Formats: sequence, structure tokens, C-alpha cells
Amino acid sequence: MDIKRIGSQPSVKGSSDWFTGTVRIDPLFNPPEPAQVTTALVTFEPGARTAWHTHPLGQTLIVTAGCGWVQREGGPVEEIRPGDTIWFAPGEKHWHGAAATTAMSHIAIQEKQNGSPVDWLEHVSNDDYRK
Repeated sequence: MDIKRIGSQPSVKGSSDWFTGTVRIDPLFNPPEPAQVTTALVTFEPGARTAWHTHPLGQTLIVTAGCGWVQREGGPVEEIRPGDTIWFAPGEKHWHGAAATTAMSHIAIQEKQNGSPVDWLEHVSNDDYRK
């Protein structure tokens, strides 16, 4: 058994390589091998968002606070709110983040394949974000 106490793992600022705007990542649990799951509480300030990306084994988001937006490639921008659960299929190109004027937090759950849970792509343009 391994208990991770709140505050025992430092918050990390989201890298500008993968995020637009101010993003904080708080790790929740990343068990040792052979487990492949990774989880984090991710907080996006208003207007902040991920770059386009995919997950080799899919991703689940659980919105915990605020109001945000998600979009899969070729689909409309969808509003998300606390209690919503979002599933992105393996390899599905997508982005997620806060709404333009409201912060948003979600728990992100994904599994690693070949050591990585995500493949980062290009940034979401301001025009695409505002659609």
C-alpha cells in the first residue's frame, strides 16, 4: 500500500510546449510498473488549453470545477462542466481546456504505452479555440 498525502507531491506548471496559457498539474498517482496508469488534477486558467494531442490507449477526463471546452478533430467545440466524464478513444486527436472567461479543473486518467501516455501535436490556434 502507498498513500500519497495531499501536498506531498509538488505542483508542476504546464509546459508552453504543450499548453497555451496558465496551467497547473497536480500529480495524483502514478503507480510503479507493471501498472501503466497515470493520473493528474489539471487546472486551466481562463483561456488556457492543451495543444492538439492523442493518447495511445485513450483518456478519461472527469471535470471537477469550473467550465471548459473540449474538441475532437473534425467535431464541434463542446462545453464541459463539473461531474461530466469525457472519454477520448485511443489515437483520437483532441484538445481540452478552460472556457474563455472561466477556469476549469479536471482529473485526467490515461495509460502509458511504450513508456508514454500522450503524443503531443500542434498548438490549437486562437481562431480554432474561439469557434
